[in-house]
Amino acid sequence: MPLYETVLIARNDISQQQVDAIVDGIAAQIEADGGSVQKREYWGLRTLAYRIKKNRKGHYVLLGVDTKSETLKEIERQLSINEDILRLLTLRVDEIDETPSPVLSRKGDDRGERSFRGPKAAGRFESGRNRRSSEDREEYRARDDRAADAANEGE
Repeated sequence: MPLYETVLIARNDISQQQVDAIVDGIAAQIEADGGSVQKREYWGLRTLAYRIKKNRKGHYVLLGVDTKSETLKEIERQLSINEDILRLLTLRVDEIDETPSPVLSRKGDDRGERSFRGPKAAGRFESGRNRRSSEDREEYRARDDRAADAANEGE
């Protein structure tokens, strides 16, 4: 049987147990038809790149399945009807990698290993206010003087 990887995104309103129940239903249907779920990863509640059906976050799940294409088409049809599923993507793969996906392996490493960037460089906006240097002041004074002269000539 062909191998597939499926990623689905569920609404953030539902709990993780409800997402697990949806995935358990998928797994039961696949196993009933003679296939198997070889990989199952819950990636957690993640921020979406853009709003999907008024949702900003979603529960991500990755499934690695070995099933017939007819069974997979029926599962995709049922999930597209399900209101709790925002998006679904299925790809046919040559083999299912048993190691954790890059999303999961990166999830734990990201927290404490960010490098220290050092102190901020002194810049133009040191204290949050735009401070003018002495050269700028002369330029602004000259500009203000010209504006005042032009106003006096018009009177």
